[in-house]
Amino acid sequence: MVRLLQDSWTEAWRHLIAIPRSPDLVLFTFLQPIMFVLLFVYVFGGSLVVPGYERYEQYLIPGVFAQTALWGSAFTGVGVAEDMTKGLIDRLRSLPIHPASVLVGRTISDFVRNIVTFVVMIAVAVAVGFRFGGSVGESLLATLLLFTFAYAFSWVQAYMGLWVRSVEAANSAGFIWMFPLTFVSSAYVDPENMPDWLTPVADANPFTVLTNAGRALYNDRDPGSDLWLALAWAAGITVVFATLSIRRFSASTR
Repeated sequence: MVRLLQDSWTEAWRHLIAIPRSPDLVLFTFLQPIMFVLLFVYVFGGSLVVPGYERYEQYLIPGVFAQTALWGSAFTGVGVAEDMTKGLIDRLRSLPIHPASVLVGRTISDFVRNIVTFVVMIAVAVAVGFRFGGSVGESLLATLLLFTFAYAFSWVQAYMGLWVRSVEAANSAGFIWMFPLTFVSSAYVDPENMPDWLTPVADANPFTVLTNAGRALYNDRDPGSDLWLALAWAAGITVVFATLSIRRFSASTR
Protein backbone atom coordinates (compact mmCIF):
# COMPACT_ATOMS: atom_id res chain seq x y z
CA MET A 1 0.00 0.00 0.00
CA VAL A 2 2.86 2.40 0.82
CA ARG A 3 4.43 1.70 -2.55
CA LEU A 4 1.10 2.26 -4.30
CA LEU A 5 0.61 5.62 -2.58
CA GLN A 6 4.15 6.79 -3.33
CA ASP A 7 4.03 5.76 -6.97
CA SER A 8 0.53 7.21 -7.39
CA TRP A 9 1.62 10.60 -6.09
CA THR A 10 4.67 10.56 -8.38
CA GLU A 11 2.40 9.85 -11.32
CA ALA A 12 -0.07 12.53 -10.20
CA TRP A 13 2.74 15.07 -9.89
CA ARG A 14 3.82 14.26 -13.46
CA HIS A 15 0.39 15.36 -14.69
CA LEU A 16 0.14 18.38 -12.40
CA ILE A 17 3.43 19.97 -13.44
CA ALA A 18 2.35 19.68 -17.08
CA ILE A 19 -0.77 21.82 -16.54
CA PRO A 20 1.01 25.25 -16.52
CA ARG A 21 2.66 24.28 -19.80
CA SER A 22 -0.76 24.22 -21.49
CA PRO A 23 -2.20 27.68 -20.73
CA ASP A 24 -4.87 27.30 -23.42
CA LEU A 25 -6.20 24.17 -21.72
CA VAL A 26 -6.26 25.96 -18.36
CA LEU A 27 -8.08 28.91 -19.89
CA PHE A 28 -10.85 26.82 -21.45
CA THR A 29 -11.15 24.71 -18.29
CA PHE A 30 -12.08 27.88 -16.39
CA LEU A 31 -14.18 29.47 -19.13
CA GLN A 32 -16.64 26.61 -19.53
CA PRO A 33 -18.17 26.68 -16.00
CA ILE A 34 -18.12 30.50 -15.98
CA MET A 35 -20.05 30.49 -19.25
CA PHE A 36 -22.71 28.18 -17.83
CA VAL A 37 -23.22 30.36 -14.78
CA LEU A 38 -23.54 33.58 -16.74
CA LEU A 39 -25.81 32.09 -19.40
CA PHE A 40 -28.28 30.47 -17.04
CA VAL A 41 -28.34 33.31 -14.52
CA TYR A 42 -28.72 36.19 -16.93
CA VAL A 43 -30.55 34.51 -19.83
CA PHE A 44 -32.93 32.19 -17.98
CA GLY A 45 -32.87 33.59 -14.47
CA GLY A 46 -35.67 36.06 -15.11
CA SER A 47 -37.96 33.43 -16.63
CA LEU A 48 -37.46 30.46 -14.33
CA VAL A 49 -39.17 30.31 -10.96
CA VAL A 50 -38.54 27.44 -8.57
CA PRO A 51 -40.96 27.00 -5.63
CA GLY A 52 -39.26 27.51 -2.29
CA TYR A 53 -36.48 29.70 -3.68
CA GLU A 54 -36.85 33.46 -3.88
CA ARG A 55 -33.86 33.80 -6.17
CA TYR A 56 -33.00 31.40 -8.99
CA GLU A 57 -29.28 31.77 -8.25
CA GLN A 58 -29.69 29.90 -4.96
CA TYR A 59 -31.25 26.98 -6.85
CA LEU A 60 -29.00 27.09 -9.92
CA ILE A 61 -25.48 27.55 -8.59
CA PRO A 62 -25.27 24.28 -6.59
CA GLY A 63 -26.34 22.48 -9.75
CA VAL A 64 -23.61 24.20 -11.75
CA PHE A 65 -21.12 23.30 -9.02
CA ALA A 66 -22.13 19.65 -9.36
CA GLN A 67 -22.02 19.75 -13.16
CA THR A 68 -18.58 21.37 -13.22
CA ALA A 69 -17.19 18.78 -10.82
CA LEU A 70 -18.64 15.95 -12.90
CA TRP A 71 -17.57 17.32 -16.27
CA GLY A 72 -14.06 17.82 -14.93
CA SER A 73 -13.74 14.04 -14.80
CA ALA A 74 -13.70 13.96 -18.61
CA PHE A 75 -10.02 14.92 -18.52
CA THR A 76 -9.27 11.52 -17.02
CA GLY A 77 -10.60 9.57 -19.98
CA VAL A 78 -8.89 11.82 -22.51
CA GLY A 79 -5.60 11.68 -20.61
CA VAL A 80 -5.65 7.90 -20.30
CA ALA A 81 -6.45 7.51 -24.01
CA GLU A 82 -3.65 9.92 -24.91
CA ASP A 83 -1.09 8.02 -22.85
CA MET A 84 -2.22 4.76 -24.40
CA THR A 85 -2.01 5.99 -28.01
CA LYS A 86 1.37 7.70 -27.52
CA GLY A 87 2.95 4.58 -26.07
CA LEU A 88 3.69 6.25 -22.74
CA ILE A 89 1.99 3.40 -20.88
CA ASP A 90 4.53 0.97 -22.35
CA ARG A 91 7.35 3.15 -21.04
CA LEU A 92 5.80 3.24 -17.59
CA ARG A 93 5.48 -0.53 -17.60
CA SER A 94 9.25 -0.81 -17.90
CA LEU A 95 9.67 1.01 -14.59
CA PRO A 96 9.55 -0.68 -11.16
CA ILE A 97 6.27 0.97 -10.13
CA HIS A 98 2.98 -0.36 -8.86
CA PRO A 99 0.78 -1.10 -11.92
CA ALA A 100 -2.34 0.50 -10.41
CA SER A 101 -0.48 3.74 -9.68
CA VAL A 102 -0.77 4.87 -13.32
CA LEU A 103 -4.56 5.13 -13.06
CA VAL A 104 -4.67 6.19 -9.42
CA GLY A 105 -2.20 8.99 -10.11
CA ARG A 106 -4.23 10.20 -13.07
CA THR A 107 -7.44 10.35 -11.01
CA ILE A 108 -5.65 12.17 -8.18
CA SER A 109 -4.25 14.83 -10.52
CA ASP A 110 -7.69 15.47 -12.00
CA PHE A 111 -9.10 15.67 -8.47
CA VAL A 112 -6.64 18.48 -7.71
CA ARG A 113 -7.55 20.19 -10.98
CA ASN A 114 -11.21 20.09 -9.91
CA ILE A 115 -10.36 21.84 -6.66
CA VAL A 116 -8.67 24.72 -8.49
CA THR A 117 -11.61 25.05 -10.89
CA PHE A 118 -14.04 25.07 -7.99
CA VAL A 119 -12.26 28.00 -6.35
CA VAL A 120 -12.78 30.01 -9.54
CA MET A 121 -16.42 28.90 -9.59
CA ILE A 122 -17.02 30.18 -6.07
CA ALA A 123 -15.71 33.62 -6.99
CA VAL A 124 -17.97 33.82 -10.05
CA ALA A 125 -20.99 32.51 -8.12
CA VAL A 126 -20.61 35.12 -5.40
CA ALA A 127 -20.18 37.82 -8.04
CA VAL A 128 -23.55 36.96 -9.65
CA GLY A 129 -25.40 36.97 -6.34
CA PHE A 130 -25.11 33.48 -4.86
CA ARG A 131 -24.80 33.33 -1.07
CA PHE A 132 -23.90 30.41 1.18
CA GLY A 133 -26.90 30.11 3.45
CA GLY A 134 -25.57 27.18 5.44
CA SER A 135 -22.83 27.07 8.03
CA VAL A 136 -19.17 26.68 7.15
CA GLY A 137 -19.39 23.01 8.09
CA GLU A 138 -22.42 22.43 5.86
CA SER A 139 -20.79 24.21 2.94
CA LEU A 140 -17.58 22.21 3.35
CA LEU A 141 -19.57 18.98 3.57
CA ALA A 142 -21.46 19.84 0.37
CA THR A 143 -18.20 20.66 -1.42
CA LEU A 144 -16.56 17.45 -0.21
CA LEU A 145 -19.58 15.53 -1.46
CA LEU A 146 -19.19 17.08 -4.92
CA PHE A 147 -15.50 16.19 -5.05
CA THR A 148 -16.22 12.63 -3.89
CA PHE A 149 -18.72 12.20 -6.70
CA ALA A 150 -16.33 13.75 -9.24
CA TYR A 151 -13.58 11.36 -8.17
CA ALA A 152 -15.94 8.42 -8.58
CA PHE A 153 -16.76 9.44 -12.14
CA SER A 154 -13.08 9.90 -12.92
CA TRP A 155 -12.88 6.12 -12.69
CA VAL A 156 -15.80 5.80 -15.11
CA GLN A 157 -13.91 8.01 -17.53
CA ALA A 158 -10.69 6.08 -16.99
CA TYR A 159 -12.48 2.87 -17.92
CA MET A 160 -13.82 4.47 -21.09
CA GLY A 161 -10.39 5.87 -21.94
CA LEU A 162 -8.97 2.35 -21.79
CA TRP A 163 -11.57 1.01 -24.21
CA VAL A 164 -11.45 3.59 -27.00
CA ARG A 165 -8.68 3.70 -29.58
CA SER A 166 -8.12 7.44 -29.97
CA VAL A 167 -8.15 10.69 -28.02
CA GLU A 168 -10.97 12.02 -30.21
CA ALA A 169 -13.14 9.01 -29.43
CA ALA A 170 -12.40 9.40 -25.71
CA ASN A 171 -13.44 13.04 -25.81
CA SER A 172 -16.73 12.24 -27.55
CA ALA A 173 -17.49 9.17 -25.47
CA GLY A 174 -16.68 11.02 -22.28
CA PHE A 175 -19.24 13.77 -22.84
CA ILE A 176 -22.04 12.07 -24.74
CA TRP A 177 -23.44 10.31 -21.67
CA MET A 178 -22.85 13.24 -19.31
CA PHE A 179 -25.25 15.52 -21.15
CA PRO A 180 -28.40 13.49 -20.36
CA LEU A 181 -27.05 12.67 -16.91
CA THR A 182 -26.69 16.33 -15.94
CA PHE A 183 -29.60 17.89 -17.82
CA VAL A 184 -32.21 15.22 -17.03
CA SER A 185 -31.88 16.08 -13.37
CA SER A 186 -32.73 18.74 -10.82
CA ALA A 187 -29.61 20.77 -11.63
CA TYR A 188 -31.40 23.51 -13.58
CA VAL A 189 -35.15 22.96 -13.18
CA ASP A 190 -37.50 21.14 -10.84
CA PRO A 191 -38.12 17.62 -12.24
CA GLU A 192 -41.81 18.11 -11.47
CA ASN A 193 -41.95 20.47 -14.46
CA MET A 194 -40.72 17.76 -16.82
CA PRO A 195 -43.04 15.44 -18.79
CA ASP A 196 -44.72 12.80 -16.63
CA TRP A 197 -42.68 9.96 -18.10
CA LEU A 198 -39.39 11.83 -17.58
CA THR A 199 -39.92 12.95 -13.96
CA PRO A 200 -39.26 9.51 -12.38
CA VAL A 201 -36.15 9.15 -14.54
CA ALA A 202 -34.81 12.47 -13.28
CA ASP A 203 -35.70 11.61 -9.67
CA ALA A 204 -33.83 8.31 -9.89
CA ASN A 205 -30.79 9.94 -11.48
CA PRO A 206 -27.80 9.79 -9.10
CA PHE A 207 -26.84 13.26 -10.26
CA THR A 208 -30.21 14.52 -8.97
CA VAL A 209 -29.49 12.96 -5.59
CA LEU A 210 -26.07 14.64 -5.52
CA THR A 211 -27.46 18.03 -6.58
CA ASN A 212 -30.33 17.93 -4.08
CA ALA A 213 -27.98 17.06 -1.22
CA GLY A 214 -25.49 19.79 -2.12
CA ARG A 215 -28.23 22.38 -2.70
CA ALA A 216 -29.80 21.65 0.68
CA LEU A 217 -26.50 21.96 2.53
CA TYR A 218 -25.51 25.18 0.73
CA ASN A 219 -28.90 26.72 1.56
CA ASP A 220 -29.05 25.57 5.21
CA ARG A 221 -31.76 22.96 4.60
CA ASP A 222 -32.10 19.36 5.66
CA PRO A 223 -30.69 17.08 2.93
CA GLY A 224 -32.56 14.12 4.37
CA SER A 225 -31.62 10.78 2.87
CA ASP A 226 -30.09 12.42 -0.22
CA LEU A 227 -26.78 12.91 1.60
CA TRP A 228 -26.34 9.24 2.42
CA LEU A 229 -27.66 8.11 -0.94
CA ALA A 230 -25.16 10.36 -2.72
CA LEU A 231 -22.30 8.98 -0.62
CA ALA A 232 -23.48 5.43 -1.34
CA TRP A 233 -23.60 6.14 -5.09
CA ALA A 234 -20.10 7.66 -4.99
CA ALA A 235 -18.65 4.73 -3.05
CA GLY A 236 -20.31 2.14 -5.24
CA ILE A 237 -19.25 3.77 -8.51
CA THR A 238 -15.67 4.15 -7.26
CA VAL A 239 -15.34 0.52 -6.18
CA VAL A 240 -16.94 -0.94 -9.30
CA PHE A 241 -15.17 1.17 -11.92
CA ALA A 242 -11.80 1.29 -10.16
CA THR A 243 -11.82 -2.49 -10.14
CA LEU A 244 -12.90 -2.70 -13.78
CA SER A 245 -10.37 -0.06 -14.86
CA ILE A 246 -7.41 -1.67 -13.13
CA ARG A 247 -8.33 -5.07 -14.55
CA ARG A 248 -8.75 -3.64 -18.02
CA PHE A 249 -5.45 -1.76 -17.71
CA SER A 250 -3.63 -4.93 -16.68
CA ALA A 251 -5.15 -6.88 -19.56
CA SER A 252 -4.42 -4.22 -22.16
CA THR A 253 -0.75 -3.79 -21.24
CA ARG A 254 0.34 -7.40 -21.07
